[in-house]
This record gives sequence, structure tokens and C-alpha cells, in this order.
Amino acid sequence: MALPVLSTYRLQLRGAESGFAFTFADAEELLDYFDALGVSHLYLSPVLTAVRGSTHGYDVVDPTTVSAELGGAEGLARLSAAARARGMGLVIDIVPNHVGVARPEQNPWWWDVLKHGRASRYAAYFDIDWELGDGRIILPVLGSDHDVADLAVDGDTLRLGDLVFPISPGTGSGSGAQVHDRQHYRLVGWRNGICGYRRFFSITSLAGLRQEDRTVFEAWHAEPARWFDARLVDGVRVDHPDGLSDPQGYLERLRALIGPDAWIVVEKILAVDESLEPSLPVAGSTGYDALREIGGLFIDPTGEPALTELFETTGVDYRAMPVLLAEQKESAAAETLGSELARLCRCVVSATGAEHPLLPDAVVALLGQVGVYRSDYPGLAAILPVALAQTHAERPELDEPLELVAAAIADDGEAAVRLQQLCGAVTAKATEDCLFYRDARLVSLNEVGGNPRYFGVGSAEFHHRAATRARHWPHTMTTLSTHDTKRGEDVRARIGVLSQVPSLWAEFVARWESRAPSPDLATGLFLWQNIFGVWPLDGRVTTTLRERLHAYAEKAAREADRRTSWHDPDTEFESALHRWLDDILDGPIAQELTELVAELAPHIDSDILGQKLVALTVPGIPDVYQGTELCDDSLVDPDNRRPVDYGARREALTSLRHPKMAVVATALQMRRARPATFLHGGYRPVLASGPASEHVVAFRRGDDVVVAVSRWTVRLQGTGWRDTAVALPPGTWSDALSGVRHSGPVPAVELFAELPVALLERIDD
Repeated sequence: MALPVLSTYRLQLRGAESGFAFTFADAEELLDYFDALGVSHLYLSPVLTAVRGSTHGYDVVDPTTVSAELGGAEGLARLSAAARARGMGLVIDIVPNHVGVARPEQNPWWWDVLKHGRASRYAAYFDIDWELGDGRIILPVLGSDHDVADLAVDGDTLRLGDLVFPISPGTGSGSGAQVHDRQHYRLVGWRNGICGYRRFFSITSLAGLRQEDRTVFEAWHAEPARWFDARLVDGVRVDHPDGLSDPQGYLERLRALIGPDAWIVVEKILAVDESLEPSLPVAGSTGYDALREIGGLFIDPTGEPALTELFETTGVDYRAMPVLLAEQKESAAAETLGSELARLCRCVVSATGAEHPLLPDAVVALLGQVGVYRSDYPGLAAILPVALAQTHAERPELDEPLELVAAAIADDGEAAVRLQQLCGAVTAKATEDCLFYRDARLVSLNEVGGNPRYFGVGSAEFHHRAATRARHWPHTMTTLSTHDTKRGEDVRARIGVLSQVPSLWAEFVARWESRAPSPDLATGLFLWQNIFGVWPLDGRVTTTLRERLHAYAEKAAREADRRTSWHDPDTEFESALHRWLDDILDGPIAQELTELVAELAPHIDSDILGQKLVALTVPGIPDVYQGTELCDDSLVDPDNRRPVDYGARREALTSLRHPKMAVVATALQMRRARPATFLHGGYRPVLASGPASEHVVAFRRGDDVVVAVSRWTVRLQGTGWRDTAVALPPGTWSDALSGVRHSGPVPAVELFAELPVALLERIDD
């Protein structure tokens, strides 16, 4: 019988070849710590065999085996048994949408397809465009097409540097180029913009799978099915189901395979006005929606005008951001994902028997109007027709090609599927991988599942969404940090405090820009906030910090794709950016950053504790990303996948002197002690009254737990709490964090006397 999932702790597993190891055995050695912390389930990153040296596990090359680098099937079984001996369980991240093909020789399925072409038993496993070009699989892996001349025959393989490809039987005589011309694949330069298979977004090293084919589904899921048959795991997190041809059908098959009691959550990135499809046979999403709501609760709306004004000093009207997003979607569809767009257009022509010169333009314009990752879930049936109407209204000259699109997708066939798959990729590339690196108004809002045009989340919205989640998705995941977040939760909380001091921040930035002008103001405004977000309290600029900030600055500038990019790096601009960053790190600005962080530290700490306690107690199953039980200064990957110092965390758990550790441990242990309250108990707002009531957010779980947190504490400095009080429900309540007892309406000054948060449990009958 599956163990009920009360909370999860995410672990990023990796083998020694990745630079440092964290394996099943390492996790097993820490089980006593996780148990003492109060965790019910370890939530493991992908464990199937990935490319050797993988730092994340999402590039699976053999889905039929557990990674030997991590400890193999035996190591997984030992970890499971050791966890169950403590009353704990496992949840595993699975990646059904794609496999890694960067090293073909490591992927048996892919290697066989390259070797035998359509005759391979695995030919139907991959979403290959057999109609492209001369019918061979086009692999955009070369620096240029001319590199074909440098291919060398090595036994039954073709080699070019580290690249290795199979030679079809009987075709190995002659020069490398001659042999290449006889293969079932064709190697081309990556700048050509063509690819012979569906990718994960635009990542050529990840090839899409056809899970809609029963044979593929059964072959891929044989190992995960074994986990459930052997009762090794209690649930799975499904990576990017939107990339599949039929997410709903896939999840129904998965549910039937692993049973009715398994906990399933899906990586579904929801728009602000989008709900998770209620007919999906899952417990919920992986929590990006909750992340936006919880973090947004601590953003001070009074800071919006000044921060908008500061952003607009770059010459961009912030009201034009929706237009910029639409333009980025069009650019992503036409350029970055041009190969997928061309394939979709060919599907439309094949389905309708008609062509139109503006068909690509029509598809691109249509995708720019769709505000969700994919719109073919039953509850989203109105989105695509509205997008068609909006596209027609803005571009009436596209009426005829839009009619072709509508005709092609009417039967929900291949054209409809490819339109939806392209939509998700376009949305991700334009939003998360570009716009979120250009929007520099308040970068803590630029998060997966977020929408920075909404300046925070009001308490009314927050309470309503939480109550809705309690009714409809009580076992969905909630989180603040993941392996994919653009910034760790504590970095976002620190940057969010700038919404409380926007004028002060603007003064600092103006002074810093006058002393050390950034090579591009828009890039500078973006990076100043991130530098502030990770600046050490003691002001020590270590070699590690310097390297991290330089790596982040370069990545952020390339993702923004304004002055430099991944495809065409502007070395002159990037050199200027690195010099500018060194000027900051080595000059007098560093001291001012230290002083500013110190000045705001109490308010930063307040928000860090507040959002953490809320995340651990609102409706849903909270996940603690590795290491975030103490304060964490991570930026985007790979920065957020660094080794975790568990020695320091063991010590902090023993002493409970660190406020964040105390909050995490106390909340998780309370969840374990009161499962009915947190798994099935309802949610009701608890109201505050008085002149500072807007600075309190409180709610009740079930009948025996009340949570209260303070926010926007900068504005409390001059006035204090005064007569503000929180209307506790009847009974006697003990704060599990401070031990203080309260009853009746309690003054906020008493409730928050020791910490800016309170976790109350009813102790009378």
C-alpha cells in the first residue's frame, strides 16, 4: 500500500562523472536527517540511465535501466527499503517526452534508428520527419555543412571529434564523406535551422518520443511499472507532458499502469487565468502556480509606479510589454523553431490539399495570440477560436491561410497535434527564455509560471486561490524553488523587498550607474537586482561568488537576445559586461551593496520566513528543494544544482537556532503529526483588524491550525503595529515556534514579538 505523501524533499542526483556525485547511497546516508526534519517522501530527480556525466538526468539514453552511475536498480531498492523502514517513501521524476541523443552511441534505440533507418524496430519510437529533404534523418550537429568532409571511417562507425555515428551494414567503403552519403541520416550545420525530428523545445540533443504508440509506451514504462509492482515508490512527477501528442491520454494510461493510489503530479505551467484541467487523473501540478501566488503575496503594490518609472529610463514603455511578448513569440516560431513551423505547415497543406504563401505568417500570428502552453484540454476549448478571431481582427489579410489552419485541425489529427506542440515550445522560448531576461522592472516576478505584468498578488486573490485549491486539488504540489526556477526562493524574497523601497533603490542604481555605467542600461538594470539578490551579508567577494556572477551575467545577456546571444555571441559586448562586473566587485560600490543589504536585512529575513511558512502550510503537498531549509543564494541552473552542505544543516536542525530551519522543521513535523488537517482540512482566511491589518496574512487549516505572517515590514518601521489584532478562532492556541499561548483576538505586536511569523495549534478540547 502506498504511503500517503505529506511532504517531499527534492534531491538532485548525479554520478561522479558530472563533477561531483550524489547517489542513492548518499541519499540513504542522510535518511536520518530527512526523517528528523519531518519529510515524508524523498523526491528524486530522474533516475533512469542518462548520458554519462549528466548533471540533471533529463537526457535519458536508456529508459529500460536505472542509472548505474547513481547505484543501479539495487541501489534504488536499498534506498527504498531504508526509507520505508523509517516510514518514509520515494517519489521519482520521470521524463516521457524525450530522450538524450547528444551521444548516439549511448542511446540504443536512437543508435539502431540511425543505423537501420525506417527498417529499425525503433523507427516508430521517435517523432522523425521522414518527409524532410531526401528522406534521411537530418541531424543538425555540425559547425557547418563543410565538416562532412572531415568525417572519418572507424570500423563500423563514422567519427568527427567526439561525435560518433553508426554505419549501416554494407555501406562502409570509401571516404568518410562517401560513406556518410549512404547512411539513413544526414549531418548538417546547426545554423541551417532544420532538424529531422521533434525536439524538446529547440534543444537538438533531446529527441521527442511517440508515447501515443502503445508499443513505445509499454517499452518506456516497463521499468517505472516495476517500481510500483515492487512497491519501491509511491508516486511520480511527470516532466513536460504538454510536449506529448496527447497529454490527457498519456496520463490516463499512466494512471491505469501504476494504480489508483499512486501520487502523480505534472509539470504543467499554468497562465494566471488558466486552471489545471479537472479531468486529468492526477493529484495536481508541480506547484509553479502556488509559487507565483505565495511570492506575490509579499510584493508591495505601492512600489509599482517608481519601479516602472525606473525601468522606463531604458526607453521602453512598460505598457508595451505584451506587444514585445507577441513579437518574441513570432520570432521564436519563425526562427528558433522554424523547422517545427515548416513541418506544421506541410501538415496543413497535406490535410487540406491547398497551399497559401502566407500560411507560415498565419500560424506565427495565431500562436502570438495564444496565452497558454497548449489549448486542447477540454476546459480550454474557447481559447483557440478566440485567438483565431483576434488574429483575423489584427491581420485581415491572413483570413484565407487561417481558414486553411482551421480546416486542417478540425479533425484533431496530426496538424492539430503539431500546432499544440509548437505552441508550448513557442511560449517557453519567448517567455521564460527571453522576455524574463528583458523585463527588468522587478525580476523576482520573472519566474516560471509567473507573469511580471501582475505586480504581486493581493490577499483577496491569494485567499480565494488557496481555498479553491483546498476544494479541488488538495494534494497538488506546492513549492518555492525547483531545479528550473530562475532564482532561488530566498533570492526572490530579497529582490521582492525592493518593492518596499523603490525610491531608495532608484537612488542607489542612479548613483552606481553614474560611477560604473553598465555597457547597456537595460542589461544593467536587470543585473543590478540579481547582484543585490545574492550579495553576501559580510560583503566578502569570494572567487566562487565572482565566478558565479560572471557566469550568470553572460547567460542572462545571451538569453535576453538583445546585445548578444547563444547563436551569435558578441564578444566585444560580453567583454565589456565582464569588465563592468569586475569594477563593481572590486570597487567602492561593493561596500554600498553590503550596507544596503545590511539595512534591509530584517525585512528580507521577514519575507524569507513568511513565504516559507505559507508554502509549507497552504493547501497542497509542499516540496522543499534541496538545501532550502537554510537560506540559499542560488540563481538559475546550473547555479541551483551545486552541492549542499548537509553537515551545516544537521547542526542547524539539532540546535534550531536558525529561524528558517526552525520554521521548516516545525511545519513539516506538524504536518506529520496532523495529517488529516493538512491533507483533508479546509482553508479559511483569518482576518486582522486595525491600522496595520494589511501587513498581516493569516489563515486556518482545519479546526486546529492557524498560520499568520507579517509582510511589507519596511512601512511598519515608522508606525509599528499600533492596535492591529488578529481574530483567532475560539480556543487556546500555542505557537509551535515560540511556545507562547494565545486566545481571542491577539494583538499583532504580541503575535509577532519573537518572529515575524506564527504557527499556532489548538491545544484545548
